[in-house]
Amino acid sequence: MAGLTLASPSAERRVYSPWRETWRRYSRHKLAVVSAFLLLVLVLAVVFGPFVWRVKIDEIDVIAGMQGPSLAHPFGTDDLGQDILARMIYGGRISLAVGLAAMLVSVLIGTLIGALAGMSRGALGHGLMWLTDLFLSLPQLPLLLLLIYLFRDGLKVAFGPEGGIFILIVLVIGGLRWMPVARLVRAQFLSIREKEFVEAARALGASPVRQVLRHILPNALGPVIIAGTIDVAAAIIAESTLSFLGLGFPPDTPTWGRLLYDAKDFLDIGPHWALFPGGAIFIAVVAINFIGDGLRDALDARRVI
Repeated sequence: MAGLTLASPSAERRVYSPWRETWRRYSRHKLAVVSAFLLLVLVLAVVFGPFVWRVKIDEIDVIAGMQGPSLAHPFGTDDLGQDILARMIYGGRISLAVGLAAMLVSVLIGTLIGALAGMSRGALGHGLMWLTDLFLSLPQLPLLLLLIYLFRDGLKVAFGPEGGIFILIVLVIGGLRWMPVARLVRAQFLSIREKEFVEAARALGASPVRQVLRHILPNALGPVIIAGTIDVAAAIIAESTLSFLGLGFPPDTPTWGRLLYDAKDFLDIGPHWALFPGGAIFIAVVAINFIGDGLRDALDARRVI
């Protein structure tokens, strides 16, 4: 028929994909893409670094003490002649593991409490929010130091020097970081539970648990993921602070914070000793924060990008 234009059979119809759209939004945030690449390089370095750089972390060479970066020691040496690069690779595993594990603890606790408060229409929800506000009002750093001081010896005996401190730091940091996640989840649940698709599921006889797991929680994960990235950065800083104050891992466990603590008395003659672990902490924290910004842009459907 005249006036009608038929589409070419070979023309491909563009199929909408939520993952493709999320990546398109995320890739528009250039700093987030660069930060994801830097964080990936950092993770690969601490995971596979020992297979490439086989220098022992406790190999002492007093003659080579306090040397600057060189081919033999790319990041230099400390006062005992120990290779800083090898110690940073080993300590990076611990610092990043603490950040991820503490984030999981805070997200799990915060999601559980926020979901219960968001689904409750009575005193339970108000009580849980009162508990959340109570924890928010506590001074976190003094409480963190007190809990570490009180329980570290018992956990060291039960799980060993490194295992006990790791469990304690993860539980304490994660247990003091769940409140923002709980408030976010509760706000999302209060909004989503009144949506039409949830009302339809409720009318069809879906139990409250099914409503939460199948309909509400998947649609509330965006802010939780963003909050989780922030918690990773906060946990890395908290662990570094504890190690710098001498209340973290044992002295022979070279976390990034512990390396800074050991280097504080040698800044005038060996600044490289503090520069490299401090730079690693800075890169990890800033990269994770920019990744969180990119995820916020990618997961917020109301943003026009």
